[in-house]
Amino acid sequence: MPEPTPEGMPRRDFLGVSLAAAAVVTALDPGHADAAPSSGPPAGRGGHYVPQRAPLRPVPFQKLPPGAIEPRGWLAQQLELQIDGLCGRYDEISDFLVYETNGWVDPAQGAWEELPYWLRGFGDLGYVTGNTGVLTRTQRWMEGILGTQAADGWFGPERLRTSLESGPDFWPGMPLLAAFRSWYEYSGDERVIPFMSKYLGFQNTQPPEVFNRSWGAFRWGDNIDSAYWLYNRTGDEWLLDLVTKMHSGSADYVNGIPTWHNVNLAQGFREPLQYWLLSGDEKHRAATYRNYATVMGLYGQFPGGGFAGDENSRPGFGDPRQGFETCGIVELMHSCELLTRFTGDRAWTDRCEELAFNSLPASYDPQQQVMHYITCANSVQLDDQPKHGQFQNPFPMQAYKYGVHQYRCCPHNYGMGWPYYAQELWLATTDNGLAASMYAASKVTARVGAAGETVSIVQDTEYPFSDHISFTVQGAARFPLYLRRPGWAHDVSVKVNGQPVHVSGDWLKLDRTWRSGDRVELVLPMRTSTRVWDDNQRSVSVDRGPLTYSLQIDERYERIGGTDEWPELSVYPESPWNYGLVAGARFDVVRRDAGANPFTTEGVPVALTTQARRLPQWETDTEDVVGLLQPGPARSDEPVKTVTLIPMGAARLRVTSFPQVSPRGKEWSYRTRITASHVNDGDSLEAPDSGRVPESSADTSIPRFTWWDRRGTTEWISYDLRSPRELSEVSAYWYDDTGSGQCRVPQSWRVQWLDGDTWRAVDNTTPYDVAVDRLNTTTFTPVHAQYVRLEAVLRPTYSGGLLQLLFA
Repeated sequence: MPEPTPEGMPRRDFLGVSLAAAAVVTALDPGHADAAPSSGPPAGRGGHYVPQRAPLRPVPFQKLPPGAIEPRGWLAQQLELQIDGLCGRYDEISDFLVYETNGWVDPAQGAWEELPYWLRGFGDLGYVTGNTGVLTRTQRWMEGILGTQAADGWFGPERLRTSLESGPDFWPGMPLLAAFRSWYEYSGDERVIPFMSKYLGFQNTQPPEVFNRSWGAFRWGDNIDSAYWLYNRTGDEWLLDLVTKMHSGSADYVNGIPTWHNVNLAQGFREPLQYWLLSGDEKHRAATYRNYATVMGLYGQFPGGGFAGDENSRPGFGDPRQGFETCGIVELMHSCELLTRFTGDRAWTDRCEELAFNSLPASYDPQQQVMHYITCANSVQLDDQPKHGQFQNPFPMQAYKYGVHQYRCCPHNYGMGWPYYAQELWLATTDNGLAASMYAASKVTARVGAAGETVSIVQDTEYPFSDHISFTVQGAARFPLYLRRPGWAHDVSVKVNGQPVHVSGDWLKLDRTWRSGDRVELVLPMRTSTRVWDDNQRSVSVDRGPLTYSLQIDERYERIGGTDEWPELSVYPESPWNYGLVAGARFDVVRRDAGANPFTTEGVPVALTTQARRLPQWETDTEDVVGLLQPGPARSDEPVKTVTLIPMGAARLRVTSFPQVSPRGKEWSYRTRITASHVNDGDSLEAPDSGRVPESSADTSIPRFTWWDRRGTTEWISYDLRSPRELSEVSAYWYDDTGSGQCRVPQSWRVQWLDGDTWRAVDNTTPYDVAVDRLNTTTFTPVHAQYVRLEAVLRPTYSGGLLQLLFA
C-alpha cells in the first residue's frame, strides 16, 4: 500500500562496471617543445575556489560559483523553455508552492519535499540565466525560510520535528541545504553559513537511530556533501564527526545494495565514495564503483544512461520497455557530476552526458509544459492508463501532465537537470587552471594562474550534434587548460592557433601562456556504432558520438486534460514501429536544417538512415504496451525497408533497443494476450505466462498476478493463445501470502473454453487441486480452442492470485 507522507497524503510505493580511471597527458606547448607528458588534473589543495581542507582528501576539480558560466546555443534555449514552462512557472499551478500557506515559511503549516525539490532547481535556473523574475522569487523564498530557524537550529515545518517515530524527518531539508549553498555562492548572503551551522549542529545532537529512518536513510550522501561544503568554509571539526555519524547510522551501501528504489539508488550509490573523502579507506571508494556496476549490470541493459526503475528495480523487469523515473534521471546526472569532481574519472562525465542528451529531453513535451513520470528506451504509446505488468505503481505513468499530485515528486524535482548541467560544463582545477568537462556553447569567466588573473573562454559548438568545438581565450595568463576526451572518441585532434598539437589520454592538457584571441580547435570524430545488449535478447542500439538514436515514429498528440496554457497530452503512433535492424546494414548520416529545438522530431540536425524489416510478431500487449523482446537475432521474411533514426532525446515515441533480424534468425511467437475480471494495480497481467518459476507460493521475487482487493468473489483470468490449439491440461501455481498478506489459494476453480460465443467448462477433469508451493495440474477431455480461461471462487474474506498458469 502507498506509504503516507508526513502530511498523510498518498505517495509512491516505498520498498525497502568498473570505470577506467582518468589519465591525462600534457599537450606540447608551442613555447616549450620539450614539455613532457604529465598526469592531471592533479588532486590537490590549491586553486582559487574553496579547496578541500585536510583531513579531507584532495580532489582534482572545484566547482565554479553560479553565474561564472553563461550557457549559449541549444542549452540556453532549453533553459529558456524551462523558465517559460513547468519549472519556471510551477508556483502558479502547484498548491505545494503557495508562499502564504507553505510550512517552509510558516512553521505552523504543513509541507514536505515539494518546495525543497522545486526551489533547488528553480534558484539555479535563475543563477545560470540571470532571469530577474526567477531571481526575485527565489530571494523571497530564501528570505522566508531563513526567518523560520528556531533557537536550536531547526527550520521549516514544526510537525516534521516529530513525524518519524516521534523523531525528526531530515530528508526534505537535504535539497534545501543545496539550494542555500547555491544562493550563498551567488549572492554572498552572510546569513547562510551560521544558518547551516546551527541546523547541522542540531542534527549532531540526534541519536544514531534517527539517521536510519524513511527516505532520508538512503540519501544521506546529499547531507554529507553539505557538511563538507560547510567544513571547507569554516573548518569546524565537529562537522566531520557528524559526517561519520551520518555514514554509520544510515543505510549501508558499503556491504551491498540496501534499497532497490530507483531514486534512492541514483542518489545513494555514491555515498561510500563521499565518505572515502574523509575515511581514506579504499573499500569505501570501491563500494560506489561496485554498486554502480551491480545496478547497471542487472537493470541498465539498454541505452539512455539510466536503469529500469519504474519505482523500484525488480527481478524480471529489465526489458527496454521498463523505464527510469524522471527524478532518477536528474539525480543520477547530479551524482555523476559530483563523482567527476571527486575522482577526475571522465567515465562519470560520459554517463552524465548520456543521460542529459538521450533521456532528459524525452521526459517532457517539446515546450516543457508537461512531463511524464517514467522514460523508457522502447515506448510506442504514451497514454493515461495504468499498465498492469510493465510498471509497478497503480497510476498512469507516461502521459504528459503537469502532475502536481499524480506525479508529484518528478515535476517538482526535474528542474535541476539543465541548470546543474550548465554549471558543470567548466570546472576549476587545483593547479590554477580550467577544465572543459562537458561540452556545449558557453562562456566561462574565472580566476586562473598563480596570480589569480580573470580570463574568459568562449566555447562555440553545436555538440552533441557536431564534432567540432572551438575555444577562444579572452584575457592573458599562464594556466593549464584541460579538455575531456569522451570515452567514445578516437583519433581526437587539437589545434592551437591553427597549429596541430599532439595529445592523448582522457584529459587533454594544454599548459601555456595564453593571450587574448588565442583559439583552440578540438575535433571529436563521431562514428556511428552499435552496442549489443547480450542480457536483453541480443538487442542492439545505435550511437553516434554521445547520441543514441531511435526509430522515428510519426507522433499524434491528443489533449486529454489540463488547460490551453497547461495541456495534458497523450501521444499515439501514426506509423509502424515494429522494426528490427538488418544485421550488418550500413548507417548513412543525413544532415538537416536545424530547427529551433534540436530535441524535437522537426528540429533534429542529424538523422541516420538504415535498413530494417518489420517483425509482425512484435506487438503491443492488451494494454498497448510495447511487447517484450524475444531471443535474437529474429527471423523476418518481410521486405527490407529504409528507416530513419533520430536522436533518442528528440523522440517522444521510440524504439531504441532493436531486435536484429535475418531470414535465418529465430522464429518469434505471437505472445499470449491476457485479460482478467480484475487485476491489482500493482500487479502484472503477464506474470502467469512470464516463464518465471516460483520458489514458493509466497515468492515475491518474481512478477505476480492477483485479484486483490476482491475478496470472496468469483473471478477469472483469460488467455488468447493467438491461434486454435488442442488443449488437455492446465497447471496453476497459486499465490498465497499467509503470514504477510490477505491472498490465499482459492476455495475452488475450473477451466473454461470459448466455443463460438459461449464459454463452456471442460469435461472429465482430474481434481482441481489448491495446494501451495507447487504446480497444480489438471487434465481434461481435449478441446480445440484459442480462448481459455481459469475461473476461481475466492475464499470468504480473502483474495487470491497466480504466479504461473500454463495450458497444454
